[in-house]
Amino acid sequence: MNDDETSVGIGRPPTNRKQLWIKLLWIGIWLAFMSAPVKDLADGNHTPWATALGSLGLLTFVGAYLLLLFRHTSKPLDHRLVHTAIAFLGALALLLTLTLGTSWLVLFVYVSVSVGATLPLRTARWLIPAVTAVLVTVGLTGDHPREVITALIFPALLGGFSMTGVRQLIRTTIELREARATVAQLAANEERLRLARDLHDLLGHSLSLITLKSELAGRMLPDHPDQAAAQVADIEQVSRQALIDVRGAVTGYRRPTLPGELAGARTALAAAGITADVPAEAPEDLPEKPEEVLAWALREAVTNVVRHSGARRCTVTLVPRQTLDGRLLELTVRDDGVGPSGSKPGNGLTGIGERLATVDGTLRTSAGDAVSGSGKGFTLTLSVPLDSGLGSTE
Repeated sequence: MNDDETSVGIGRPPTNRKQLWIKLLWIGIWLAFMSAPVKDLADGNHTPWATALGSLGLLTFVGAYLLLLFRHTSKPLDHRLVHTAIAFLGALALLLTLTLGTSWLVLFVYVSVSVGATLPLRTARWLIPAVTAVLVTVGLTGDHPREVITALIFPALLGGFSMTGVRQLIRTTIELREARATVAQLAANEERLRLARDLHDLLGHSLSLITLKSELAGRMLPDHPDQAAAQVADIEQVSRQALIDVRGAVTGYRRPTLPGELAGARTALAAAGITADVPAEAPEDLPEKPEEVLAWALREAVTNVVRHSGARRCTVTLVPRQTLDGRLLELTVRDDGVGPSGSKPGNGLTGIGERLATVDGTLRTSAGDAVSGSGKGFTLTLSVPLDSGLGSTE
């Protein structure tokens, strides 16, 4: 699988040249309606000077329009610069229409779209009708065909107001992404606080006891060496127990759980803009070792999907099965991305296989989506036995 994600997230600037061209294509596709002024110039209806100046004016208009929308949707511009750019587009559209004729009225539609895409709703809701009114006024005063004017009113209003909805969608998406990052940061802070509380509860009493017994042993040492030795023995016992408690706590923190990794998979896939179909819960009372192996495998598989697949959708399933040899739990991670990049498994799959071997589990991979029959994508299936006794804690 390759690292290059071709899709550009909503409200997120492009990060490479391919994404740049894709975004430019989505914005520029609406330039198809520029065929009317282009045809007007190509038909030779004007003098050579008028044709040359009209071509220059059209190129300037298109360049300013694309630059305004492309830059503003990637990174919002200063509002004064936006107002200046829209005023420039409006003035240029008016000048070209008055000098070159009916075919150029369509430029006002692009001015309306620019207003909806870049200005706040409170401004756009009156400026879009104002631009449309200018279109109608110029068309009527210039004795242009009424059917052309009527045909452009609806696109000017619809295009402008629909772009206000798109702008609000981009704004909401950015706010949700920032909120998700804030929630993740708060969760990390809460986890650090929990770790601090647990370590305090584990070590506070033990360290206080060790300090008191050390002071007591120091006072007893000159005159009562036997009693001092007993205190030192107690110190050793308390310190050993504290060490065991700390190791147990750290092991608990480091060991991933299946419910936790399912929640993490949903968050990671959503943050990458991948539609996630992930179970809400994991089966209860799973043996510790098989659950840990599946949790590590799920984390690695989802990481591969996010980083390398270029997928738009990822499905995770957990299916318990009953076989002649006992119960199995089967984990499947399926995506619709580009599929495997080579014949040899990567380090991630190798690591998953090594972990599965410790619990007598199995690993199967296949290119394509076996459910939909699509040739694209990658499917990873893991099975671990639940009745082998491997789940006991050592």
